[in-house]
Amino acid sequence: MWFEIAILIVFLLIIILASAIKIVREYERGVIFRLGRLVGAKGPGLFFIIPMFDKMVKVDLRERVLDVPAQEAITADNVPVRVNAVVYFRVMNPEDAVVKIQNYMMATSQMAQTTLRSIIGQIELDELLKERDKINQRLQTILDEATDAWGVKVTAVETKDVEIPEGMQRAMARAAEAERERRSRIIAAEGELQASKKLAEAAKVISKEPVALQLRTLQTISDVSAEGTTKIFFPFPLEILKPFIKDKEEEKE
Repeated sequence: MWFEIAILIVFLLIIILASAIKIVREYERGVIFRLGRLVGAKGPGLFFIIPMFDKMVKVDLRERVLDVPAQEAITADNVPVRVNAVVYFRVMNPEDAVVKIQNYMMATSQMAQTTLRSIIGQIELDELLKERDKINQRLQTILDEATDAWGVKVTAVETKDVEIPEGMQRAMARAAEAERERRSRIIAAEGELQASKKLAEAAKVISKEPVALQLRTLQTISDVSAEGTTKIFFPFPLEILKPFIKDKEEEKE
């Protein structure tokens, strides 16, 4: 009889001792509550708690990645867009993460979604597409300030995809095409202006030296004949005909 009672007592002591031993990993902390009151965070490693009086909540301190679902919003220039993002954060104070917020993961997710919609509504589409680094930094600052009271540190925020309506994509493509056409015409006009200036300078030089015109003509004929053509149009200078025309007019008088 007494032997059986002793075995039962030893068995109960083993169970109590096992429940008193707690082990947390290097990246975890154990937040201890004693009779409902916060004692503090312990770990990593092996430690003991008082069975039936203490309760432990494990908190992971590793960096976490939170995928923010695509949010529909209207930009400051009235363009509807869908934007999703990813948030990197970790728990810095495990006691605050357990005591001051019921579920810090869900709270951070909801805060990221509302902040993303708010930021999109304050900027224009061009800024959203071109200045993502500034927007990411702005999102991180706002989220970090909001989650600091929960013991959570937001380390980075990255916007991933920006979905634009198909009609707006076509309009942007037409605008880009028109811009490229405008640039090409300006470049062509500038080229013609520069060419005309050079031709004017060349004409001044040739006018001083008439032989230069003949040399240029011969060079042009040489260039045309090098291309393997069978016909060559040779310009005939009118100056050669002037003496004959003058003699003809004198005969008529």
